[in-house]
Amino acid sequence: MAVITIDGIKLDVPENKNVLDCALENGIYIPHLCHHKDLSPLGSCRMCVVEVEGQEGVTTSCTLKAKDGMVIKTKTAELERLRMLALELLLTGHPEDCSTCPKYGNCELQMLIQYIGPKTGRLKMRTKGFRPQEDNPLILHDMNRCVLCGRCVRACNELRGVKVLQYQKKDMETYVGTVHNKLLKDADCRFCGACAEVCPTGTIRDKLMNSEVKREDAIVPCRHACPAHTDIPRYIRHVKNEEYDEAVAVIREKVPFPKALGYICTHVCELECKRKEVNEAMSIRDIKRYAADHDTGSYWKGKGKQLADTGKKVCVVGGGPAGLTAAYYLRKQGHDVTLKEALPTVGGMMAYGIPSYRLPREIIADEADVIVEQGVKIEVNTKVEKPAELLNEYDAVLMTIGGHKGVRLPMEGSELPGTILNADFLRNASMGNETGIGKRIIVLGGGNVAFDCARTAKRLGAEEIHLACLEARDAMTADEEEITQAQEEGIFVHPAQTFERITGTDAVTGVDFMNVKSFTFDENRRAIIEKEEGSEHHIDADTVIFAVGQRPDITEEAGLELGRGNSIVVKNMDNDKTNTNYTCIITYATWTTLLFYTQTKSI
Repeated sequence: MAVITIDGIKLDVPENKNVLDCALENGIYIPHLCHHKDLSPLGSCRMCVVEVEGQEGVTTSCTLKAKDGMVIKTKTAELERLRMLALELLLTGHPEDCSTCPKYGNCELQMLIQYIGPKTGRLKMRTKGFRPQEDNPLILHDMNRCVLCGRCVRACNELRGVKVLQYQKKDMETYVGTVHNKLLKDADCRFCGACAEVCPTGTIRDKLMNSEVKREDAIVPCRHACPAHTDIPRYIRHVKNEEYDEAVAVIREKVPFPKALGYICTHVCELECKRKEVNEAMSIRDIKRYAADHDTGSYWKGKGKQLADTGKKVCVVGGGPAGLTAAYYLRKQGHDVTLKEALPTVGGMMAYGIPSYRLPREIIADEADVIVEQGVKIEVNTKVEKPAELLNEYDAVLMTIGGHKGVRLPMEGSELPGTILNADFLRNASMGNETGIGKRIIVLGGGNVAFDCARTAKRLGAEEIHLACLEARDAMTADEEEITQAQEEGIFVHPAQTFERITGTDAVTGVDFMNVKSFTFDENRRAIIEKEEGSEHHIDADTVIFAVGQRPDITEEAGLELGRGNSIVVKNMDNDKTNTNYTCIITYATWTTLLFYTQTKSI
């Protein structure tokens, strides 16, 4: 360590550390522009000049190494003069359009001007005349705004090792560009965004920056889109380096089911992946699965943070992904947690809704074991009829009962023998029970659950399967891969169809349809359907599976007030004056709804 003095303030700092960082870390501001904490010092901007006692002239503090006994001044008349001169030289070739600049309000050069003072106008302005480069994906280059701080070059060459950006010359003007002025996409750019991140002006900018979201979310949109906000770039980087244990440890910071998610995650992160602007989105879900398949657990097993026991007892009703996740993290907070599950095994829709060909059951069992090892007590084959009575034994009850009840459309023929609900069908298929399907199936619905029903029926021996939905082909809610794979398996997909009636007298004989010209919703989310005249047609079938939604399997006999779609009505905890409060947390983790019900003596 070394003792140095800056403007009369003594500091204990590491020997040979640059003085600028020493000052900034101790709350002493020295003007700077080309310096960045993650890059090697350059000293080209001359803004961080300081005077050192015993040395002639001035020196840049970013390149000055701290030595014991060093006495430094950062504010003298000579330093102010030199900084003003350096600033004026920078601004002679910089556009005077701050208020219209896209970097306005976040420009480090602008902040520097406000600190040092406005230019005096002693130097003549010049126009660089560069054409803004807008042809690259993701990144926009406008070299007219460049002040040659060199941050982007150092980030590209030293920080990322890509070495695409270099100093170039044109008509006596130095600028930053690629060799032979190639487009970034033709010069092997990785489009990592490091150059845009470190640029202090509006010279290199992210073309996709969205002002409606926070800056850090706009920079990493995949992480922002992930419901759990998993640090996706971080674990992908670990996978690239073949550090699979480290990658899974990163995933487990947010979710306890990395392997299951690697199989069935809806991967909405990929919809926001910036890479698709270059060629195609990263296969984020598959990368997660690959990491989980190669994980040994050395980085996370037995090493997670476990708080001391609090003495509080919590009962979680429902052993699906939401219940297991809640139980896991409640236990890590030190609470005594008991999970009650009505079915023979935990997993919820992962085990009784998602078919085993998509998610092998041993994966669910392995990841449930982690929850048990954390100290959660699990009771299966235990259906809770009166959840409020559990408050006699527990401090809080968490209802995570999911959506295990299918929706039957109120249409003609919907009660005929041969009509089946999606949740019942998939649960019976998963448990190996009789499903009641025939040989010719029609699935009504266009989501992933509908395709799970259709593809499961195919595997159970159905000979002809049709799937019909109201939405047009490009508006279907199912994943594209589900639709494609179903068609490859021989399932007939009929988008833009109305369900007029289910035909038959004593049993299902088929469904009458009409073509849909347009399908929209009004401001109250009520469907507006325009049918195509004269388009009536019929498809024969002996089984109709309703796959148009699910809701919690609960009645008012449970003692809870129910609302629309069997949801549990909750009271506003801020306004409720009664002795019992309810709060509701809704999350979507593989079709599961998480509902929280607790007394005022909260945990």
